[in-house]
Amino acid sequence: MSLEGKVAIVTGGGRGIGRGIAFALAKEGADVAIVEAEVLDSSFNHYGTKEIKGYTAAQEVAKEIRALGRRAIAINADVSKSGQVAQAVKQTIDELGSIDILVNAAGVVSVSTVENMDEEAWDLTMNVNAKGVFLFSKAVIPYMKQRKWGRIINVASIAGKSGFAGLPHYCASKFAVVGFTNSLAKELARDNITVNAICPGIVRTQMWTLLADVWKIPGESWDESYARNVSAMIPQGVEQTPEDMAKLALFFVYSDHVTGQSVNVDGGSMTF
Repeated sequence: MSLEGKVAIVTGGGRGIGRGIAFALAKEGADVAIVEAEVLDSSFNHYGTKEIKGYTAAQEVAKEIRALGRRAIAINADVSKSGQVAQAVKQTIDELGSIDILVNAAGVVSVSTVENMDEEAWDLTMNVNAKGVFLFSKAVIPYMKQRKWGRIINVASIAGKSGFAGLPHYCASKFAVVGFTNSLAKELARDNITVNAICPGIVRTQMWTLLADVWKIPGESWDESYARNVSAMIPQGVEQTPEDMAKLALFFVYSDHVTGQSVNVDGGSMTF
């Protein structure tokens, strides 16, 4: 089996899980458009800065994918802005010719209790993590229907199945992605378009760079904090990888009759 002739859009494909999935799709023969934002349009600073340099990272990934012999483009767009989403989809069609696969991997995170949370932190998290999934899915559906084939893969989280203290906005956004995935799958079930979600456990990404730092106990290094959280949360006792998520993404792409599912890749952390 091969994805030769297929075109994928991967939001958040410049780093972490999105990057891993983008490379996996390219190695299977797909051409890839990588969508990332360079600067966040928010008064709230995600990871302590508005200049997240996602587009710069996407350009490098696109260059590496082209070195594999596939076509690849990088697109600078905010997934929470409908106009920028529409332009990103148009650019993908214009330059790569179609849209067959959408991977919604763009996401943000911060840590706060509800009592102390700024409204801007809530809005940014919901806008990127949940609204972005809606906007990109809505934008690509007509093209997938025209081709009578499509795959939409959303990156959710185990935090979309169980609440975590300090992450109420993040959990709310990922619970929304899980529900949206199941609903949209049923809407598109007769159109030969499947919709599924990946629920990662602990992956050494930019997100966990922040979380392990915030959740350090006195006298603990970042490495010690990260290892402690992995040990406490993951029954297998080991972290997961972007490559683990990419394997599930490929399973979803190649599976004609798997849809509406939110599957954990978490070393046994969740039981549903």
